[in-house]
Amino acid sequence: MPYQPNYQRFARLAVALLACVMMHAHGLASKGRAEVRLPALFGDHMVLQRDRPIHVWGFGTPGENLRVTLAEQTAETQVAPDGRWTCTLHALPATGIPIELKILASNEILIKDILVGDVWLCSGQSNMEWGLGGCDAPEDIRVANFPQIRHFGVEANFASSPQPNVKGRWNVCKPETAPGFTAVGFYFARRVHEETAIPIGLLRSSVGGTNIECWMSQETLMNTPTLEPYAKMMRESLTQYQNDLQAVIPEVEAWTKRSRDAISAGSQVPMPPAIPEFPFGEKMFRPRCVTLHNGMIHPLKTFALKGVLWYQGENNAGNAADGLQYIEKKRAMIHDWREWFGDPNLPFYYVQLAAWQKPTEDPGLADGWAFFRDAQRQCLNLPHTGMAVAIDIGDAEDIHPKNKYDVGERLARWALAREYSNPLEVSGPLYRSLTIEGNKAIIAFDHVGSGLVAGNKTGRQPVEFPESTPLKRFAIAGHDRKWYWAQAKIEGGNVICTHPNVPQPVAVRYAFSMNPQGANLYNRDGLPASPFRTDDW
Repeated sequence: MPYQPNYQRFARLAVALLACVMMHAHGLASKGRAEVRLPALFGDHMVLQRDRPIHVWGFGTPGENLRVTLAEQTAETQVAPDGRWTCTLHALPATGIPIELKILASNEILIKDILVGDVWLCSGQSNMEWGLGGCDAPEDIRVANFPQIRHFGVEANFASSPQPNVKGRWNVCKPETAPGFTAVGFYFARRVHEETAIPIGLLRSSVGGTNIECWMSQETLMNTPTLEPYAKMMRESLTQYQNDLQAVIPEVEAWTKRSRDAISAGSQVPMPPAIPEFPFGEKMFRPRCVTLHNGMIHPLKTFALKGVLWYQGENNAGNAADGLQYIEKKRAMIHDWREWFGDPNLPFYYVQLAAWQKPTEDPGLADGWAFFRDAQRQCLNLPHTGMAVAIDIGDAEDIHPKNKYDVGERLARWALAREYSNPLEVSGPLYRSLTIEGNKAIIAFDHVGSGLVAGNKTGRQPVEFPESTPLKRFAIAGHDRKWYWAQAKIEGGNVICTHPNVPQPVAVRYAFSMNPQGANLYNRDGLPASPFRTDDW
C-alpha cells in the first residue's frame, strides 16, 4: 500500500514550524531594533489641546531610547519595563498652521497635518453618536468645508479591564466626511470655530442605550455610596458567572483532553461543552456597561481636553426616584472625569432630554422623564456645568430628533460665553423661586435675558414671538395636590399663575411631562425655559 501522508498532522507541524521561525526572526530583529508605536489618538489630522502641557505616549520594547519632536520642541525618553513610554512637551498656542510630530527610535514615525486648538470630548448615548448624515441636512453637508474642524470617532469597546488604546482615526471636516461626524458636535464646533477662528477637535466616545453608570471608573462605582445598588448588582452578576463557570471547568478539561487525542489520531474533534455566557444579555445589561470606561475613556486619560459635551439620560429616566438619584450619579461621574483628565474645573455642558411620545392633556400626569428633566436642571448646581434645553425640538415619533442644529448651537452658547468670553445669554429662563400672594403663585426666573416672552418654535427656524400668545403648560395646585392648567401671564421677569379652583396655591409645575407639547416660555434671546416643579411630591 503506497504511503498516505497525514496532511492534517503535516499542516499542524508546518504552522508550528512557521511560528517558531517567525518568533526566532522577531527575536533576532528585536535585539537590534524595537518597533516603537503610538496610540490611535496620535494620527494625521489630529488636534492637540492648546495652552496645556502636551503628553505624548506610546509602546515599545523595554529599554529602547527614543526622541520626540513636535514643531520646534524635542524631548528624549526611554521605554519603561512595562513596555510603555511617555514624555511631556511645553504647551503651544492655538495655530491653524499644520505642524508635525516625529518619533525617532530604531524605527521612525511621522504624524502630519496636526493643528493646535481646542479638543471637546463628545460622549453619552445614541443622540450624541447620531451622525450628521442622519439629520436631513444635505445643505449643511454640502458646504461642510471646515479644514480646521477635525473628528475622531472612538469605536465601541466593552472591555473587562482598562485598555491602553482605542480604535478610530481623525478626519478633516469636508462634505465627504461630515456625514460621519457627531451631529451635535458638528454644529457646536461650527459655531465656536466661526466665532473664534480656533481649530476644534471633536473626540466622540459614545454608545447608544447606555446608563450613566457605564461611563464611570470601576473605583468610582465601587466606592460611591449612592451607586451601591449598581455596584451590588455588578458584584452579584459576576459572582454568579464565576460559580457557573466553575461548575463546567471539569467538563471543559475533559473535552480538551479528548480534543487533543482526536487531533493526534487525525480524527474529528468532539463538540465543545456549553459554556455559560458572560452576563451580557438584556437582564445583565448594566453590569456589562461598566466596561465602557475601561474601553473608551481610560485610553484617553492623558489626552488634554478643553471640555466635555454630554448627551445622555434616556436610559436612566425611569421614575421620580431615578431622577433624584441621577443628580448624585452625575456628581460622581463629573468628579470622576475631572480627576481622570487632571482638570478639577473641566467644563461639562450637557443636553436636557428632548420631548418624546404622545403628549398628555392631564396637568397632573407626571412621568419619569418629567422628574428626570427636573433632576437635570438641578445638576446645574454642580460647578462648571451648563445645560441645553431641548423640549421644543423633540419628535413625538422618534427618540432621536433630527434637529441637532439647535442642540449644538445651544451648547455652543455656553462654551462661547464661559470659555471664550463672548457676551451671550447662555440659557433660557431657569426657575429661581416661588412666592405666594393670595391666589397668585409668582414664579421668578434666572436667565431672563432680554425679557420673558411666549414663543413659537418650528423646526430649525428662529423662535417667533407672536403678540397676545398665551403661556401654556403651567400647572397649579393647592393643598389638596390636585393639578389644574394655570392661567399664566408674564409680568416683568416673573410669571403669575392662578386658577379659580385654586384659591390658595402651594405649587407650580411647568412642562412637566414626557412630551410637554405647547410649552412656550422663552426669553427674547430665543432660548426655551427649562421644565421645573416647585413641589417635592
